[in-house]
Amino acid sequence: MTIESILEALSYANGNELPVRLVLRDGSEITGIPMSVDTHITAHEVFLHPTGDADTEIGISLAAIVSAEMA
Repeated sequence: MTIESILEALSYANGNELPVRLVLRDGSEITGIPMSVDTHITAHEVFLHPTGDADTEIGISLAAIVSAEMA
């Protein structure tokens, strides 16, 4: 999946408060609702609340994401 496609899915989910399933380069998966997508060169990451845990926020480097799809 291209970075453009990943960003498109994350941005759409972020704008509509929808959960996404991310597959990371290490093979792990995480499902959550994106709270912000920062494409600035110094950050280049997404922050999300894992599904079922609105009190936790996880930051994931966009470079670590292999694919993103609506969950």
